[in-house]
Amino acid sequence: METILFLSPTEAALSKNTLEALAAAKQLADSLGAPFFVGLWGDAPKAAADSIASCGAAKFFIVSGVEFAQARYATDAAAAEALCRAAGATIVIAPSGSRWNRISAGVAHRLAGRADSHVTGLTASEGSPAIARWYYRQRMEGILTRTQRPWLISVESGIAPAWQGVAGSAVVEDVACLPAGVRTTVTGIESLAADQQTIRPDADLLFVTGAGWTKKQPDGQVKVAEAEKLILGFLNLARASLGSTKSLVDLHGEGQATLTFLTHMNQVGQTGSTPRHAKGLSTCCHGEEPHTVGWRFIGERRAISLDPNCGWARGKADVLYVADAFAVMEKVNSLIAQKS
Repeated sequence: METILFLSPTEAALSKNTLEALAAAKQLADSLGAPFFVGLWGDAPKAAADSIASCGAAKFFIVSGVEFAQARYATDAAAAEALCRAAGATIVIAPSGSRWNRISAGVAHRLAGRADSHVTGLTASEGSPAIARWYYRQRMEGILTRTQRPWLISVESGIAPAWQGVAGSAVVEDVACLPAGVRTTVTGIESLAADQQTIRPDADLLFVTGAGWTKKQPDGQVKVAEAEKLILGFLNLARASLGSTKSLVDLHGEGQATLTFLTHMNQVGQTGSTPRHAKGLSTCCHGEEPHTVGWRFIGERRAISLDPNCGWARGKADVLYVADAFAVMEKVNSLIAQKS
C-alpha cells in the first residue's frame, strides 16, 4: 500500500501554492485509500501545522530549529530526508518553488528514489498513481507512472483548489535532524520593494505587454516613458502580475527602446513561463505563441488590440476590445484610482 506524505518548508504563512499542493495530496490519498501524513520544517513549523490541523492527516511530522528558517541546501535537504524517513512515505507531494526544486533531486538520491517536477495533474487508476506533465514547450501532455519508490513529486500551482479549513491544535511528532557539512551562512535577504515587484504568482490578474507599447503611435511618436507610467500604474493599482512577449523582452538586446522594468523573468509563452491566474489581459500583443502556450491555464482571457484580425484576437481571447491600449489603460487607471 502507498503512503502519501505532503512535504513543505514553512515561513510566515503557508502560501496559496502550498495549500493547493496540500489539497492535491489529500485527494490522491483519498483516491488510493492510502495513509496521509504531513511533514513540515522551519523555524517554528508547529504554527503552520496548527493552521492546517483539520486537513485530515493521520500524523504531523515536523523538523524545527532556527537553522531551518532560511533556505539553504544542506539544512533543507537534511530536514526533507529526515521527514520522509520518519513517515515511511512511498509518495511525497511538495509544492513547486525555488526552495524545494533546489533539493528534490538530491533528496531523491539520498532515499534511493525518483523525483519528478513541473507536475500539473495527479490521478489514481486501479490503485496506481499517475502524474501529468507538459512536453514540447507545453504543447503535448504526457501521463507517467513509476514503480520506483519513494517517488518525490513537485506540483505546479493551479493543480487543485487551495485547501480551506479551520485551524486547530495539531498533534505533532518532532523528528530529530542534525545536518552535517553546513558551510553556508545566511546573512540576510535582499528583495525588491513591494511597489517594484512585478511578478506576483498569487495575483488574480496577469497583465501581458507586447511590443506595440514601444512602437510609433498614431501621432508618429514613440511613447515609452508614457507606456511605463501607464503599465506600472496599473500593476500597483490592481496588484496584478506582469508578463511579456519574447519580442518585447528581447528588444533591449537589439538596441531598441524597451520598458526598463522588464526582464526575461517576465516572459511567458513557449520560451517563457506558463502562469496560472484567474484572469488575463493582453495589450499590444500580436503573436500567437504567448497566448496559445503561455496562457494555457489562464481562466478568463481578454485582449486590447487595434487589429480585430490578428492571430491572437481570432479565437484566442474570450473578450476582445478593439481600441488603443494607451487610451484604455489611462481610463482604467483613472477609474481604479477613484475607487481606491
